[in-house]
Amino acid sequence: MYPLEWIEKLKAGRTRDGRPRSPFTVSPVVLSLGLTSLLTDVSSEMVNSLLPAYLVLHLHLSPLQYGLVDGLYNGFAIALLSLATGYLADRTSAHKWVALAGYGLSGACKLLLLVVGTTYAWILLVIGLDRLGKGIRAAPRDALISLNSDPAVFANAFSVHRAMDACGSLLGPVVAFLLLAALPGSYDAVWVVSFVFAMLGVAALWLFVPKTAPLPPPSAAAAPRVAWSAWRSRRFMVIAGCGAVLALTTISDGFVYLMLQEKSATAAGYFPLFYVMTAAAYMLFAIPAGRLADRAGRATVFIGGYIVLVGMYATLCATEHAGAGMLIGCLAALGIYYAATEGILMALASAAIPADRRTSGIAIVATGVGIGKLLSSVLFGALWQEIGMRNSVIVFGASMGVALIVSLRFLRATDHEA
Repeated sequence: MYPLEWIEKLKAGRTRDGRPRSPFTVSPVVLSLGLTSLLTDVSSEMVNSLLPAYLVLHLHLSPLQYGLVDGLYNGFAIALLSLATGYLADRTSAHKWVALAGYGLSGACKLLLLVVGTTYAWILLVIGLDRLGKGIRAAPRDALISLNSDPAVFANAFSVHRAMDACGSLLGPVVAFLLLAALPGSYDAVWVVSFVFAMLGVAALWLFVPKTAPLPPPSAAAAPRVAWSAWRSRRFMVIAGCGAVLALTTISDGFVYLMLQEKSATAAGYFPLFYVMTAAAYMLFAIPAGRLADRAGRATVFIGGYIVLVGMYATLCATEHAGAGMLIGCLAALGIYYAATEGILMALASAAIPADRRTSGIAIVATGVGIGKLLSSVLFGALWQEIGMRNSVIVFGASMGVALIVSLRFLRATDHEA
């Protein structure tokens, strides 16, 4: 029998000789979840990178119709199920199994795309089910990341995970592009290969991520007070509110890519490569942004990401025709925005929530963001249809500027409560 003590020390965050690991070293659980997300995002982005071109340029949907689909894809399911699954995971410590159910449902929906064909109503239904899977898995997965990380390096842990996630986001559109280049118009082939990658992601989660050890419950007398104070915290309410308001004023990626495609007159076949450039920038900057956030302040980096986004909106408004430089710059700016905000928001939230309520708290934040994204997609699609693309961007850019000023003020006011 070989001694396995050093393996257990590695799992606990220590090296073989017992010394603490580097502050920038993340838990093996985070890396395993990163592998799961990488494979799943290859699958998801194979579909997501084609949706705007497939629905608007191939099926000729209106901007409002696409906005509804995009709202379902990015917000509806998270808003609908995150709270319920977060509560379930906290009560049962079944974070792994709840997440596994979500990943499995999303994977199965890739095959359903083969069945529904080009019928708009059925496409809406399948996309809704696919995003239900994301709503089920997102909060338990993020809770697993924070529960297996030192609070001092939450941002770094989330950023490492998001960097691996972004790697999948980069590879997915490349695979979709190569498939369509070899088999023009064969969207069915994309859906099948997407399903295979989704199942590999499910297998990685099942095999490599351990189940959560039950957390010690608070005493009976203290339990109501702990539960109430977790959500009554001013810091937590500010973080959740800022995330929701800023999501409401954010233009969906699909619309940004459609605008860039129109301004640059890029052929529709190259549309998935927009996602590749954004994902490459996200992957490149995610870990540096996380480390900077842990050292210089998570709220500062978070707000900085949205300032980059406002700059990109201003560029879109000011330019009629996008050359290669502007195209690459805007896509890179979108990736930097994600690197500075997506994981950092969850790090901010995790630091403000007790461990035994972590999944539910993350789910509340994710629900606010999901509702914001849903409303944003539908509203922007309606505005584009009524007042045109440029005016719609101006409305959203101005709204985000106001939201940033308010968010910065409240985040600074509660910074000492972190």
